[in-house]
Amino acid sequence: MTRARTTAESQRKRPRTAAPAAASSDPERQIKIGEAARLIGVEAYVLRFWETQFPFLRPRHSRSKHRYYDQKSLDALRLIRRLLHSEGYTIAGAKKHIRDIGLDRLRNEQATPMQAQPESTEPDHGDARMTPARNGELSRTTQSKLAAIREELKSLHKLLAG
Repeated sequence: MTRARTTAESQRKRPRTAAPAAASSDPERQIKIGEAARLIGVEAYVLRFWETQFPFLRPRHSRSKHRYYDQKSLDALRLIRRLLHSEGYTIAGAKKHIRDIGLDRLRNEQATPMQAQPESTEPDHGDARMTPARNGELSRTTQSKLAAIREELKSLHKLLAG
């Protein structure tokens, strides 16, 4: 009798507690941490760590404790990744930057890609042609890297002209 009961129970469909929507374009779509990590380009443990560091990251949890991220959370994660990995902020610096500028404003700026300045007919060796949407602010790390590249280009130009 026990065996028949377990077979019948196993054949019964169990309701899912928090199933993600089928359409990927749905703004209310909830995705699990593994898929979110793949979309952001980091490992799942990194997202869990960021949750401990950035208090505004609070994914929804199912009854089984699975994390589900919505589009707003994914935008915040992309912003954090950009600040930490691309712009060279530390976690403390990124938190301060987000606190100073505001999460919503940074999200809006992130949605707007870098704006190209009008092209000039003269060659420009001193400044970059692309300006970030944040009113020209670059992290110190990015500024120092650009300065080093600029110096290398000047020395190469002298060698070639030489």
